[in-house]
Amino acid sequence: MKKNLTVHTLLAAGVAVCTAVTVSAGIAGMPSGSNLSSLMSPAAVGDTVAADSSSAGTAAKTSVDPLAETNHNIVDEVIWVVGDEPILLSDVEATKLQGTYQGQNFGDNADCTIPEQIAVQKLFLHQAALDSLEVSESEITQGVDQQINYWIQAAGGSKERLEQYRKESITQMRQELRDEFKNSQLVQKMRQKLVEDITVSPAEVRSYFRNLPADSIPTIPTTVEVEIITQTPKATPEEIARVKDQLREYTDRVNKGEISFSTLASLYSEDTGSARQGGEIGYTGRGMLDPAFAAVAFNLTDPKKVSKIVESEFGYHIIQLIDRRGDRINVRHILLKPKIEAPAVEKAENRLDSIANDIRSGKFSFEDAAMYLSDDKDTKNNNGLMANSTQSERTSRFRMQDLPAEVAKVVDTLSVGEVSRPFQMVNDHGKLVCLIAKLKSRVDSHKATITEDFQEMRNIVLAKRREEVLHEWVVKKIKDTYVRMLPEYRDCKFEYEGWVK
Repeated sequence: MKKNLTVHTLLAAGVAVCTAVTVSAGIAGMPSGSNLSSLMSPAAVGDTVAADSSSAGTAAKTSVDPLAETNHNIVDEVIWVVGDEPILLSDVEATKLQGTYQGQNFGDNADCTIPEQIAVQKLFLHQAALDSLEVSESEITQGVDQQINYWIQAAGGSKERLEQYRKESITQMRQELRDEFKNSQLVQKMRQKLVEDITVSPAEVRSYFRNLPADSIPTIPTTVEVEIITQTPKATPEEIARVKDQLREYTDRVNKGEISFSTLASLYSEDTGSARQGGEIGYTGRGMLDPAFAAVAFNLTDPKKVSKIVESEFGYHIIQLIDRRGDRINVRHILLKPKIEAPAVEKAENRLDSIANDIRSGKFSFEDAAMYLSDDKDTKNNNGLMANSTQSERTSRFRMQDLPAEVAKVVDTLSVGEVSRPFQMVNDHGKLVCLIAKLKSRVDSHKATITEDFQEMRNIVLAKRREEVLHEWVVKKIKDTYVRMLPEYRDCKFEYEGWVK
């Protein structure tokens, strides 16, 4: 029996209606992550969303048995349900395409491994929601900006080449990345929370490696220690004045009732993540926000008023209160970033070039220069030494792939003790910085030994123990979660037991 769902019915159910994209051969055409949960039921696994030719595409039709009906109008298909969350064929295809683009190999079993990977992510996301874990808008914006900047560098530093290669605009890329990054961060935070109390003793580490066959002893990859000195190019007073005048104009227009704050944020805010939501950042704790931003935001009391101009690590803001719930606040904001002109960049690079020459001539050490001349808050008080913070430790040693791409590219050309020429990168706050780097030490790849590489070997054992705990958690979660899948997936060889019920 078929059940017709008209546009009116869908809207009444709170489901966004999207334009259907006709795709042949069952390949999904809906956007990745389309949410059909509000119209799902246990019997709905395998339902097919299709264009209804009898109503000129203004209605949708679902079929209980899509496998018996294979016409070219099929748009998408629910292949699994985990809890009340569907996994669409389009989710699998999008993951496969993205993985291929990034060089990921799913092996010969991709049609089984990818749905399982998506299902596991949904388990972690569901638990993250239950535990009220959050990702701030600033974290999302930083992550998206870093990914876009990495892609731009990979495309030879050209935004136009990147857009041409991916066949979409930078804005579209940001929109697609936003939810992906937020979900990946929530999954990461949930995984960290589940294993934060797991430890291993020195005796366990020694025992583990004592029992390893010689050919199974791990190889420790090349690691480096890097010191940096940074100079951040400054915007001119005229440019800062222009930005502040623009924000004052926005405030004046809102106060006069000419236009809403959210409309201005959507049109002009340079925080692309929140701009799509009318500047709204969502309920956020003080610790998740830039301190200067939080100091003003948490003092707002009248939703009708606009804050004074706030300078943060990201640029200049005006803020409007939406609501407050306990120790969390929801505000909307408009961010403008002063433009950095070429002479300012050249001045910063010339300054660094002069510092580097003085270090090479022995006038002072790199470490002293970092302490007194660098403007990088994270490293200047540590003699310029970069810190690598991981889930298990904070260390000064980096594998090359763990360094910022721009730093790794330069460091890879240096000898120990050598100071680089000035170069540029975009920091975690989305700002252009100029820097010089010194390779403090380098340990080439080698077979691990318990005497020289105890910390690395401890991390290997700790990672193994944590993966075991996470595996056990997923298996238990599967037992307590409703799961249904199309028949063709029931014969898959899954990593986790219990999916087939």
